[in-house]
Amino acid sequence: MVTAWEVASIVAVVAGLVGFFVVLRGSAFVAHAVPNGSFAGAAGAFLLGVNTLLGLGAFSLLGALGIGVLGRRGRHDVVTALALVMMLGLGALFLNLTVEYSSEVYSLLFGEVLGISSNELAPTVALALVCVAAIALLYRPLLLSSVLPEVGEARGVRSFRMELCFLTVVALASTMTVPVVGTLLIFSLMIGAPAAARSLTDRPLVALGLSVAIALITVWSAIAASYITNYPVGFFVGSISAGAYALGRGWAAWHRRAATPLPSLT
Repeated sequence: MVTAWEVASIVAVVAGLVGFFVVLRGSAFVAHAVPNGSFAGAAGAFLLGVNTLLGLGAFSLLGALGIGVLGRRGRHDVVTALALVMMLGLGALFLNLTVEYSSEVYSLLFGEVLGISSNELAPTVALALVCVAAIALLYRPLLLSSVLPEVGEARGVRSFRMELCFLTVVALASTMTVPVVGTLLIFSLMIGAPAAARSLTDRPLVALGLSVAIALITVWSAIAASYITNYPVGFFVGSISAGAYALGRGWAAWHRRAATPLPSLT
């Protein structure tokens, strides 16, 4: 439980940081496609008998950069969808070639945070530090290219270069988070908390901090609820993320109504 708590906390911090820019850039589909596509890399690594983390990293990076390069001159959503379909197809092929459907590969879909061993803590911390350092280094140009891309171009911040850097960070985040919360749940953790934070404030640094805080509360609550009820952690991660977003939107709507002056009767 201690290891699960530590690793889940690290994952929540990275998901909150990276997810903030995912929501800000309107890249939710990419954040869904890259982790799901990386599943094929894990299945291929299992087939070859190598560390699944290597397969996850390779396919996450190739998929993310492929989306960025091919989407530059084509429709970004179409390229993302085709990349997702192709990688999922490869994953199905790799699984079909294995002798049995490994529980290790299965856990990559739905996560196994309560089954994380202490041996997995070190690589998770290393990848998390790389992701946090990348976000800190790219924060200002990435924020500018996300909010005001034309102004960024005028100031020398190349949108395509920032897109590739951003997708690389998403790939790194997927590599470290998928083994913990699974490909189907990192999407909700990377979108729900940041989207809720964006509903609460328009200040970037405040929203970034709130995104991390909500993601931490989500995983801590999910682990505790799973321990008490013996229900899957993924159910609680998805439900709490959706609930946080709904509360954020509700608060934003109430705040807008409260800030709107009443019409004068005179």
